[in-house]
This record gives sequence, C-alpha cells and structure tokens, in this order.
Amino acid sequence: MKPSQPMMARLRLTTKQVNGGYYKGNRTGSMGYFAKNGSYVIDWKKVRTYVVPENLSSFKLTPFVTNLMNPTKSKYTQEVERNGRTYTVDTALRGKDFLEIWSTDNGEEVVKQEEIDKKEEARQGKVAAKAAKRAEAGKA
Repeated sequence: MKPSQPMMARLRLTTKQVNGGYYKGNRTGSMGYFAKNGSYVIDWKKVRTYVVPENLSSFKLTPFVTNLMNPTKSKYTQEVERNGRTYTVDTALRGKDFLEIWSTDNGEEVVKQEEIDKKEEARQGKVAAKAAKRAEAGKA
C-alpha cells in the first residue's frame, strides 16, 4: 500500500512536533557513534575531507583569488592598548556603523524624518503650553 499525498503530508514530522526527540540535521549522516559511557566517538573514515591534488604548484586549476594580493583591511577597527603598546583590532559591524551606512544611502528619508520629528516636538510643545495655561486658569 502506498499512502496518498494528503496522508504523506500528515505523516511528515517537523522539529516543532516533538520535544527535542527529532533532529532533522542536514541529511549528511553521522560522523561517529555514541560510546557506552555516553561520549561521542568520531569515526574518521566518515569525516568529509578535501583531497589536495598532487603537484599543487603546477596544477592547472587555480583559485579565483591570487596569493599575491594583500589581505583587505576592515574599516571597522578598534585601537586597543595593552602593556604600553597600541594594537589595531578588527571589530564587527556595530549598530552605529549600520545606521551611518543607512543614513548615507537614504539621505532623503533621514531629512524627511527629521522634519517630521521637529513638527512633532513643536506640536507636543504647544499641547504642553495649553495644558500649563489650563492648570493656571484652574488654580486662579
């Protein structure tokens, strides 16, 4: 008997349907096994490896990037001082960096938003002034 398509859809499990008992993975299989004491033992015959061609220096296929090129320096760096010496350390893209990039790419939007913010501040100032006048009138 072969199940119908609707039945197959019902039989398909997802990781959300069971509490930690169904690990889908990426279908590559296991790289080892669990020993009796509970530790995981890697079977090196199953581990995927890259075979380097013989005579690599004279091999016809070459990578897209040349070995002669200097590494590209990151523009996100930080100066760190340790033991009286300063080091330049690469950092990740921070929120401020992202906002700077976004504001340079979307200048019109930034200007419009600043105008909207100014109008809103002015409106709130007027509302606060009216409330203060009402409070004074109520006290008198």
